[in-house]
Amino acid sequence: MTATIELSVQKDFKDWYASTPVKAKRPELSPEEQARPFAKYYHEDIPRPDPGHLALMDSPCDPARAIGPERMNDLLDPGYLEVEVGWCNLPNGAGFIANKMLYPDITAEMIDWWFAWHALEDLRYRIWYPPQHAGIMLSPEGRKRLLDPSVPMVEKNWGVTHHVTENCDCGMENIDITFLSPRDFGFDMSRWKQPYVATFAGGYGWAVTVNKTDESITAPALMCHIFRDTPEGLEHRTRFWLGYRMSGGKPELSLPPGVAVPVEAIRGLARHNVKEFTRFKHFLPRIHAEFGGGMTA
Repeated sequence: MTATIELSVQKDFKDWYASTPVKAKRPELSPEEQARPFAKYYHEDIPRPDPGHLALMDSPCDPARAIGPERMNDLLDPGYLEVEVGWCNLPNGAGFIANKMLYPDITAEMIDWWFAWHALEDLRYRIWYPPQHAGIMLSPEGRKRLLDPSVPMVEKNWGVTHHVTENCDCGMENIDITFLSPRDFGFDMSRWKQPYVATFAGGYGWAVTVNKTDESITAPALMCHIFRDTPEGLEHRTRFWLGYRMSGGKPELSLPPGVAVPVEAIRGLARHNVKEFTRFKHFLPRIHAEFGGGMTA
């Protein structure tokens, strides 16, 4: 399928937003989707997370051991931080999530390819984690950047917003995730090199329930997926800071005094992260071997 054909079926934002309540019900694949060469991945049995790993996300960790986004450069130090798997409310009310996964069969190049390639159509997002991923959309400008062969794979998502529909264990939500370069996210680029880091996917976002009809304000979040090579394989370290936004190139708390991110939202996203990246660990090497390297639409 060519980029021209694919673009012809791309919804505009209004039509996409109107379609998300239907997507939230996770309908069966359409005949067009079923004919796609990677539709088979949608029907696979999904591996269950390690019970011990998932159990670490049942109850909050000690907030004194967590870090705020102003300490993100601690992730570039050798070794590990006090909390590598866990979640909590920080003293200022923000939500903190940490997770760590090891990928023996995945490389940084595969990560860069996947985060660009999967955004080009709904089905590519759905096959990542079929139980909870319902759809994705890009603006025409975002699609153009991802498909531009002159943009290096590692940079394709920088400045691009993914409009996704997914369930983070709290019901289906529409989430806008704007990806940033590591510099724009706030990392010290003088330290951005091996062995401290291999690649990065992160930015900021907003989430609202699919059936939201009121004018209530929802909190933003910062998302950080940072990867480094180890003798055992690629190591994936996740951090989320819920209640923070980017302002003037720096993280800024957006919560009013005395307001905290609900515990259910933090725990739900933490558990979802374990589940979707458990699938990722087994899924990405296979789909990359079949379709990886290029950015065909």
